Amino acid sequence: MAANGDNEETKAIRDTLLKDNGDVINGLSSLQTFDECTRSEKSEGECESKSTGGCCGKIKNCFDKVSRPFTTAHNPLPDYPTLKDRFVYGLRCPPHGRAARWLVFILTIVILWAIVWSIVEEEALPYHSYFGMIILFPLCIIGGLNVQQIRLPPLLGMLLLGCLLRNVPVVNFAESIDKQWSSSLRAIALVIILIRAGLGLDPVALKKLSLVVLRLAALPCIFEALTVGVAAWGILGFPWSWAFMLGFIHSAVSPAVVVPSMLKLQEEKLGTNKGIPTMVIAAGSLDDVLAISGFGIALGIAFSQGDLTMTIIHGPIEAVVGLTFGLIYGVICWYLPNPNSSRVVFYRFALVFGGGLFSVFGSRTLELPGAGALACLTLAFVAAHGWRRHGWTGANPVTTLMGRLWQIFQPLLFGLIGAEVDITKVKVDLIGAGIGVLFIGLSVRVVVSFLVMYGTDLNLREKLFVPFAWLPKATVQAAVGSVALDTAREKGGDPELIELGTKVLAMAVLVIIITAPLGALAISITAPRLLTKEVLEINIEEGTPPDDIEEKKS
Repeated sequence: MAANGDNEETKAIRDTLLKDNGDVINGLSSLQTFDECTRSEKSEGECESKSTGGCCGKIKNCFDKVSRPFTTAHNPLPDYPTLKDRFVYGLRCPPHGRAARWLVFILTIVILWAIVWSIVEEEALPYHSYFGMIILFPLCIIGGLNVQQIRLPPLLGMLLLGCLLRNVPVVNFAESIDKQWSSSLRAIALVIILIRAGLGLDPVALKKLSLVVLRLAALPCIFEALTVGVAAWGILGFPWSWAFMLGFIHSAVSPAVVVPSMLKLQEEKLGTNKGIPTMVIAAGSLDDVLAISGFGIALGIAFSQGDLTMTIIHGPIEAVVGLTFGLIYGVICWYLPNPNSSRVVFYRFALVFGGGLFSVFGSRTLELPGAGALACLTLAFVAAHGWRRHGWTGANPVTTLMGRLWQIFQPLLFGLIGAEVDITKVKVDLIGAGIGVLFIGLSVRVVVSFLVMYGTDLNLREKLFVPFAWLPKATVQAAVGSVALDTAREKGGDPELIELGTKVLAMAVLVIIITAPLGALAISITAPRLLTKEVLEINIEEGTPPDDIEEKKS
């Protein structure tokens, strides 16, 4: 009995010792786990999950193993990645780079549609007005980016996407876009173009430029407008006022194509020794101002009512009204807002943009459609002139804001212009005759552009380049090409006037489709062959210190 008692007591002591040793071992294991977590700088939650071995820790470990092949943290980009490596890396999480930008863009469009749907419900569904507007904007941006990859102007892709969304069955969402909305948005885009053109004209700089710039801006524009006007009257059967309206639409060059091409030449130092890119950019702004002014006068004459005398003087009257309003409003913008205001940039932007919108829309309401464009140009030019005199030299902050606004309205403008073209109503003979009128006008423009270069220090090859730089047309044609049609609709919907407006719009689209890519390609091909690359010559005197040499190079 005593032996058995001793055995039971010994067994109890042994069990107690084993339990104590187990607690010590478990404690040491927990301390070791905590130490490992601390050394690897893991979060407190991870340490707790590992030390306790709970369900959350197991789930996290499983998720880490599954997600490891899809994360950038565990799969960095190689030092010399192939195209496949870049593509695979771009798809890994978290979203980054181009993939992240596209996801944000798509999500923004989806949220915008969802908001509109929650407000207007059925009108936001496919084949309704709001849906057509929302789907047109992103698709035109994508179309522009794709066309830009093959070194063509992005506006061409926007225009073609708008035309496809109007005329291709099943995806013809743009056909349901409300005409009034479309007209208003295109008018806003026109206001932006006019204000940017007016703000970009510096009278001090223009005085310093030679008469060659004025000749290059005025003579090709006027001669082409007159030539196209006569050809449209004889070939297309247009009335004289409509024929010259079409002529001034044709005669404007496109800053959206010409300016980026000239800036690229400046970067490559092609023709910069004689200032050819600067000359073309400066002349382009004046060319657009002259073409839009002529268009406004012809538009006023075309829609004037009354006897012959009133018809003749109606256009000049509208021009005087537009110039007067623009001059007065521009002077007001010199003094309002106060130049010392903390928000002077915003208030000046709001006043100029608001004045431009009132000029264009108010002139339609007052039945003076030709005055709006001139008023908008004039007020922007006069306002910018006063701002320079009061200390705003160099880059104009309002111009920067208008440029950002143009990035939004550019795809809308060209997409909506393309959506206005109904291929089923465009006659084949109009296309053939329209191409003939276009090339007759371009031929005269090329010859005049070459001849106005005589008397300058340009050699023969450089003189030959200028006509190629003067070919692209797009922005002004898109902005004013539909104004005649919109005005005809607002004037009561006369079928004859609407038909003429439709023909003018079709001709404007035809001009863009042909001359925008043709002009861009002509500039890129002829510039390296006809222009001289500027070479910076540095004379290094004997014994010149290295620091002084660097200063000379800079």
